[in-house]
Amino acid sequence: MYENLAILAVFIFLYSIFCGGLERTPINGAVVFTAFGVIMGPLGLGWLQLDLGAEMLRILAELTLALLLFSDAANANLDVLKQNIRLPKRLLLVGLPITLGIGFGLGLLLFDTLTVFEIAILATMLAPTDAALGKAVVTNKAVPENIRESLNFESGLNDGICVPILFVFLALATSTGGEEGTHILALKLVAEELGIGALVGIILTISAVWLMKQCNERGWITETWKQLPIVVLAVSCFAVAQAIGGSGFIAAFVGGLLFGALAKERKHKFLLAAEGTGDTLALLTWVIFGAIVVGHSIDSVSWEIALYAVLSLTVIRMLPVFFALGGLNLRTDEKLFMGWFGPRGLASIVFAVIVLNENLPGGDIISMTVVSTVVLSIIFHGISANFLVDKLSKRIQIRLK
Repeated sequence: MYENLAILAVFIFLYSIFCGGLERTPINGAVVFTAFGVIMGPLGLGWLQLDLGAEMLRILAELTLALLLFSDAANANLDVLKQNIRLPKRLLLVGLPITLGIGFGLGLLLFDTLTVFEIAILATMLAPTDAALGKAVVTNKAVPENIRESLNFESGLNDGICVPILFVFLALATSTGGEEGTHILALKLVAEELGIGALVGIILTISAVWLMKQCNERGWITETWKQLPIVVLAVSCFAVAQAIGGSGFIAAFVGGLLFGALAKERKHKFLLAAEGTGDTLALLTWVIFGAIVVGHSIDSVSWEIALYAVLSLTVIRMLPVFFALGGLNLRTDEKLFMGWFGPRGLASIVFAVIVLNENLPGGDIISMTVVSTVVLSIIFHGISANFLVDKLSKRIQIRLK
């Protein structure tokens, strides 16, 4: 235990002091974390011996995602988002269904051992984009605000939307849909997940902001304890929504949006700790992912799995986005940019753990496909982020001249 703790502590220290320089290179963030896990884990030097079950990895990934969703939503520029609301609306209402459809169709062609519902599950698991892996793009001021805010808003909502869809297909695949019928089951799950999640986020955040304001005016919040309220609020939104049958991800994102709107200029000093905690949890999640998941999965990848992973990051994502954004005031390179930066990460990992626990006949193939897609996303999106942002920024500057 102490050897693992020493290795992780030294790595976190070194990355925390070198991260500013690394962020200007193609090798940063999740690429470094996952590579470190692979090198130090059983597949590499074998120094990092982690004994975490699937459920612990799921909890860590869920908490990480909840914190990142809350802080990213709170930092969103709502004025820019309102002016460009058509972009995320198109991505979610047009692009997401088409992504699910193409993912399902290509899955039918490639995986003859999976059932129809298992292929639908796979398509749903890989539909959400990742707020953590996309952070290098959505926080980069060189990217136009309308593109940044739209991608951030999309990644904040699409995983929450996909949760009830995933549970519908899981119920059908395991024949636990009951006598309610598919349509009633789907509507019930969607209403509960989204409605309860949004309501929890609204109620908890309004209550927390009011209480924080009262205590802050009286000077009751000390500098040392000022770091905790928003971290705990984000976790509370997620946990309460999950406990009563809603989507914790929707609750965290809605709560973050509302906190940003209510706190306004005061939000940044409160959000620093939440952002730092989220980044640290993300580091740990990707190190564990590299050491445990990648290390034990690499021998199980078939050509069908590898091909679907590549298609998931390209055709299955980029074609729907390009189609959904048609007719809007966006150049071709901007549409391709938004299509490419749909990384897969924490949400897909959480979904994979959920599916593994269901013991589906094709569960191993589904999980390996998700793992392969996430690994490719970490590499290709991580390496291409700064390069493509620079290219897009230069094209915009040339156009403005």
